Amino acid sequence: MKTKYIDFITQTFDFPNEEFNLEGNDLTFHDVNLMELVQKFGAPLRFTYLPKISDNISKSKRWFTNAMKKLNYKGKYHYCYCTKSSHFKYVLDEVLENKVHIETSSAFDIDIVESLKKEQKIDANTFILCNGFKRDLYISNIARLINNGHQNCIPILDNYAELALLENEINLPFKVGIRIASEEEPKFEFYTSRLGIGYKNIVGFYNQQIKDNPKVELKMLHFFINTGIRDTSYYWNELLKCLKVYVKLKKICPTLDSLNIGGGFPIKNSLAFDFDYEYLVEEIINQIQLTCSEAEISVPDIYTEFGSFTVGESGGIIYEVLYQKQQNDREKWNIINSSFITTLPDTWAINKRFMMFPLNRWNDDYERILLGGLTCDSDDYYNSEQHLNAVYLPKYNHEKPLYIGFFNTGAYQENIGGYGGLQHCLIPNPKHIIIQKNKKGEHTIHLNKHQQTNKDFLNILGYELA
Repeated sequence: MKTKYIDFITQTFDFPNEEFNLEGNDLTFHDVNLMELVQKFGAPLRFTYLPKISDNISKSKRWFTNAMKKLNYKGKYHYCYCTKSSHFKYVLDEVLENKVHIETSSAFDIDIVESLKKEQKIDANTFILCNGFKRDLYISNIARLINNGHQNCIPILDNYAELALLENEINLPFKVGIRIASEEEPKFEFYTSRLGIGYKNIVGFYNQQIKDNPKVELKMLHFFINTGIRDTSYYWNELLKCLKVYVKLKKICPTLDSLNIGGGFPIKNSLAFDFDYEYLVEEIINQIQLTCSEAEISVPDIYTEFGSFTVGESGGIIYEVLYQKQQNDREKWNIINSSFITTLPDTWAINKRFMMFPLNRWNDDYERILLGGLTCDSDDYYNSEQHLNAVYLPKYNHEKPLYIGFFNTGAYQENIGGYGGLQHCLIPNPKHIIIQKNKKGEHTIHLNKHQQTNKDFLNILGYELA
């Protein structure tokens, strides 16, 4: 009978694959031996594998370019990175190596843009798409960027009041976009997104505030739904409704030449993940082209704003299993040496599933267990799925340490978890390393941040060390 963990994986999934393999009894991630990282840096340990960022950007560019070429689509494709997924400089440096554009969400994003411009990571050809609800400071920062000559900064209007606020502070003629308030899936608690302007009101808004305004030029229509880009009737229905608005606007607004279809490409959350990106991209381009052809208007340039797809698959975090608690005749709890609440907040906040594997002991027998964190909070545990709250790992043995890794964690977790600040139960942020490739294709690893200390916490809280 096959009872080893390696048997469980190979009988259930397609393994190894492009990301994961074994080196002896140890797991590798893009040919990086993860147990060697543990031996050098310890655990818990957060890591970022930067080459995966460029890899995913290249894939998306290739899918859209190939689809446009195949369909003889006359518009251009522009890849934008959604900064709220991860604002870290090492991420933006890698992203911008690929000659892409930026989508911002709030005031401080503009300070980041200006810093990157100073370093010549961004130039005048870089589009800066400014999304989100715009309070005074965000308006002022956008105005400063445009007044200083960045004509490719395009604020996306979220409500009726923002245009006047921008006009008051921008001294030059400027371009804008309008965000559509899409209708949500039936299962949502509300019918229409709080973001953007309703489908039926956009043409009227354009006629009243933009059409005869010599200072403002409408360039872009922005479309996004919370579920992201999926091959569902809901997605195609919302896209077609968006295209109907684009057609109406284009017929009265010759400057409109761009359609922003937002982000939302899914990323892998298990070895069974199967998503046909190429088909979906081609069908999106096909639907846009068919609609424009029927309406006898030119096709728009296409913009995307991929955040999780850009950075999600670059991240991972490693824990050690400290102890096993047999709470009853059925439930065994493996306790990790950190907290899910502080290091992977999406696991408890929205029941998000990440890829999870042991780093070692793949040839040992496995068992069904529950995974819990260190805090005294009942929510500090990991659900492999929303309705299946157990996972399988090599059997616990206090004489044989077990290390586990969570993968594709590179989007949102640090920002939501309050990286570098206070943490629940004062469980510290782990050490963080960055993995790159040099010109020879060799992996290079450097320490980005040490694990938080008692001094870090006490300084924030206003205490003095004894």
